[in-house]
Amino acid sequence: MTDRIRVGVIGTGAMGTSHARMLARWVPGAQVVSVHDFDAGSAQRVAAELDAEPAGTAAELIEAVDAVVIAAPDPTHEELALACIAADRPVLCEKPLALDAEGAARVVAAEASQGRALVQVGFMRRYDPAFVALRQGVLGGQVGRPLVVHCVHRNAAAHPSATSDGIVSNSMIHELDCIPWLLGDAIAAITVTSPRVEGIRDPQVALLETVRGALVTVEVFVNAGYGYDVRCEVVGAAGTLRLTPPYGLAARAHGGDQVQVAADFVARFADAYRIELASWVDGLRRGEVDGPTAHDGYRAAVVAACGVESLHTGARVQVPQL
Repeated sequence: MTDRIRVGVIGTGAMGTSHARMLARWVPGAQVVSVHDFDAGSAQRVAAELDAEPAGTAAELIEAVDAVVIAAPDPTHEELALACIAADRPVLCEKPLALDAEGAARVVAAEASQGRALVQVGFMRRYDPAFVALRQGVLGGQVGRPLVVHCVHRNAAAHPSATSDGIVSNSMIHELDCIPWLLGDAIAAITVTSPRVEGIRDPQVALLETVRGALVTVEVFVNAGYGYDVRCEVVGAAGTLRLTPPYGLAARAHGGDQVQVAADFVARFADAYRIELASWVDGLRRGEVDGPTAHDGYRAAVVAACGVESLHTGARVQVPQL
């Protein structure tokens, strides 16, 4: 593709609107030409802002563009990804790829039947400059053999549709994708528990065991109240590496020292989203999927399914090696 790639965005909530704006303003190789949302008014507002056309249906949008971004609600991801594959349209699908591992497997199978890679999954942490630097240090041997990893993932307030299972399959799934990428090591087993036994089980703490023997703790707290906070520390045989707050302001006043915490994931990972979208478009020009694949989405979904099983049974669950 030599001209600007005509992109359509499905879903004009916070995530889809952010993606559409970033593509229009920060990615010279892309042109947002169409948007669609079940809320027609929302789609019309975003379309007017970006000089795009509102599409009446997702099918109309897919037909009219070169590539598609799926940022619609999670239950629609599988169906929309399958529609893009059937139309031979490259697609960047926000996580999760599907509501369960079986759905993700159907997407993988459909893509395989097309004979070429079409699907990239929106695991944006792989593009975050801080996470990339952390990974380079770990894989470069800076801390020696990784022994323990501590992860924290907190939101100020949960989405109204949040469920106990969804904390694993929608929120923790970022760590379930990130840890194998960060360590170069697969997850072998998972145990998930929560101090709450009634209502939404939040926060949750997972213990991941990797194939090479590292232990990973993951705390996910979707109603933490104070803001959006993601942390990661890798403890190795020769030292440690950890993320430090890469964004926001630090202030000292009135005898205190304070670091500003991002309000939400869009603010915290703004650079990651820009880099992700630019990389995706560059990959389209080369005819490649340049980031997390459909199989990566499927693998994370399989680990998440094991995590949900553990949450319900209290047992350690072995993860199939794919």
